[in-house]
Amino acid sequence: MIRFFDILFSLLGILLLSPLFVILCLVICAESKGGAFYIQERIGLNGKPFGLYKFRSMRIGSDSEGLLTIGERDNRITRIGYFMRKTKMDELPQLLNVLKGDMSLVGPRPEVRKYTDLYTEEQRKVLSVRPGITDYASIEYVHENELLSQAEDPERMYIEKVMPDKIKLNMKYLDHYTVGEYFKIIFLTLISLVK
Repeated sequence: MIRFFDILFSLLGILLLSPLFVILCLVICAESKGGAFYIQERIGLNGKPFGLYKFRSMRIGSDSEGLLTIGERDNRITRIGYFMRKTKMDELPQLLNVLKGDMSLVGPRPEVRKYTDLYTEEQRKVLSVRPGITDYASIEYVHENELLSQAEDPERMYIEKVMPDKIKLNMKYLDHYTVGEYFKIIFLTLISLVK
């Protein structure tokens, strides 16, 4: 049933937001060299890698300087990139991932292999469901970049504190993997975005 809602909502989202997609693509390409989309390998259902789609918010080649974005004013981020990240518009192309079946609207946010390789056997349970665009961790850690920017060692803080906390929140969804919980998280996400 969840897959049915994923297909329905992602298809509706893509159709309704297509004019916005076109505008963002034009602005991104006009502001900085490179394409409008950024595709990064993430680890999905049962540990299988897939290409996660985003609107490009950073200058080309920026990921070679590190996978974590630290703080709101990371100088690798373009002007339109700041706006898209603040409003979460950079995540909209993931509706294509949902339609393809790589992702769900709701589920644990997919990580890069560097971090999933650090998971314990217990933590690997989050890979037993489709990763999602939103989850309890996304709501709780909506200001993750700012939090990491205050850390002496952001990478270490992410691995030792943030990542385990996010996985605990993901387990909460896994323990209540129902259509009701799915809609509850979508509702809470919409409230969080409005705030």
